[in-house]
Amino acid sequence: MAISRNEITKELIFHSDRGSQYASYTFTRIIKSYNGLVKQSMSRKGNCWDNAVAESFFKSLKVEWIYKHKYQYRSQAELSIFSWIETWYNKNRKHSALGMKSINQFELEMYNNNLAA
Repeated sequence: MAISRNEITKELIFHSDRGSQYASYTFTRIIKSYNGLVKQSMSRKGNCWDNAVAESFFKSLKVEWIYKHKYQYRSQAELSIFSWIETWYNKNRKHSALGMKSINQFELEMYNNNLAA
């Protein structure tokens, strides 16, 4: 989703755990198709700190949203989670790792700083 919404002009790191979906031939081929602009990074075995930001996101998603809703169908869950991420998490939720800014605020500042440079 990040790649489809933004033009990649500098190296991007895709960090994940060692799940089979990320180690698969199909996925690694997609990463390589970006001609070195996307680098794949995986957590070290048994080291949860490598993936702390992602783990924090999933904890927030579960506690702040998923556990408060019941879904009858997978499609309902997908739409609900997408809406939470796009309308709340990215736009309003402040993140200590980003200097207490929302993701959208942080991205806008980065974009404006790159234009000014």
